[in-house]
Amino acid sequence: MTAMSMTTRMRLAGAAAGAFALALVPALGGGTSVAAAAPRGAAVPMHAFTRASGGDPVFAAPVPTADCVAQLQRACYSPLQYRTAYDLDPLYRAGITGDGRTIVIVDSFGSPTIQHDLDVYSKQWGIPSSTVDVVQWGQVPAFDPKNPDMAGWAGETTLDVEAAHAVAPGAKIVLLETGVAETDGPVGVPEMMSGINHLVNAGQADVVSMSWATSEAMFPGFDVGDYTSLTSLRYAFTNAAHHGVTLTASSGDGGGHAGRLDAAWPAGDPLVTAVGGTELYLDGQGHRTAPDAAWSGSGGELSKVFARPGYQNPVRSVVGDHRGTPDISMAGSPNGALWLYSSFDPANTGWTADGAGTSESSPLFAAVVALADQAAGHRLGVIDQDLYRLYAEHAPGVVDVTTGSTGPNGYTAGPGYDQATGVGTLDAAELVRELAHLD
Repeated sequence: MTAMSMTTRMRLAGAAAGAFALALVPALGGGTSVAAAAPRGAAVPMHAFTRASGGDPVFAAPVPTADCVAQLQRACYSPLQYRTAYDLDPLYRAGITGDGRTIVIVDSFGSPTIQHDLDVYSKQWGIPSSTVDVVQWGQVPAFDPKNPDMAGWAGETTLDVEAAHAVAPGAKIVLLETGVAETDGPVGVPEMMSGINHLVNAGQADVVSMSWATSEAMFPGFDVGDYTSLTSLRYAFTNAAHHGVTLTASSGDGGGHAGRLDAAWPAGDPLVTAVGGTELYLDGQGHRTAPDAAWSGSGGELSKVFARPGYQNPVRSVVGDHRGTPDISMAGSPNGALWLYSSFDPANTGWTADGAGTSESSPLFAAVVALADQAAGHRLGVIDQDLYRLYAEHAPGVVDVTTGSTGPNGYTAGPGYDQATGVGTLDAAELVRELAHLD
């Protein structure tokens, strides 16, 4: 069998280079308000879900990493390897699994088989399964596996839920399904924002992961410096911050273009932690055979809408007066994709080694935050202030990534903060303790 067919959703941002955005929205946290003109970028693709390879076979069961390399010419990893790579076992031994915490996953259409698929996934790896509470917001149409857009979002949903569960197996998962596909600019986003706002008000969200991205430039009014079509949607984020809910988002899968393209939203919002992608080099047990590297497809740019927030003052030499992304990075490269199980397409039911892209990175990091929430005994809210403080203090939970780049025209990872991987990646056992202030 061949892997399920799927049309990758593209977000095309921007018009001709040379146009200008004239103002930045002041960020919370003491950020600088800027009125200087910023050069407008060219078109940028924003992928919501990066498949490792459209022609990958569907397996009856996962195979070891060495067999993936032999059969697929690239590595593939299991949640058990991630446990070792991200130093999760000390947390699990201490009972920190995300128990009592809720991770909200936001996707259009969702997957009709997500609970069954998570149960199969969990049994395969010896992980206790978790209840997925599905909240359908608005009129969600009946699922059609032959509809490429629905199948694409079902693949996204599978990745988001299984990746989050891989790291925080004790956390409850709420899947917010909307009935309008998030595509370009504001299309589909209002439904997502109102759904998030509802769950925040209902007390059903501790951490929210958004594995989708659209360019700032796709919002009406951007060309003339009017950002209200974007900023009017932030009410859900300000409400989440008020309730202590942490927001994470994928930085985008179009690679970096060193300031020539427009930043992704919601990752570029100062109230959101932008998560980029790295490439991991692991043996069969999850031990590193080489340091993590920036993934060549990971996104990251300077916002033309939002000014540098106060928490990025320690990296002002890199981001200047603008909000810069990403903030931190986790696994995202197709070379090292996460095994996934799905059955939403009856013709292609089984295991695929295609959990990749920053769509993987965001739920992985959201799950780490859920672990920290449990350790702290309360929600942590907007964590960026702590991330950059820990970075400035050279805390052991923040691990610098100094190799790789986000493509031939992108950003290069080096010592310290950069727009390839942000502050770097993480050691979960250390970072959870640091975020929870358990020193």
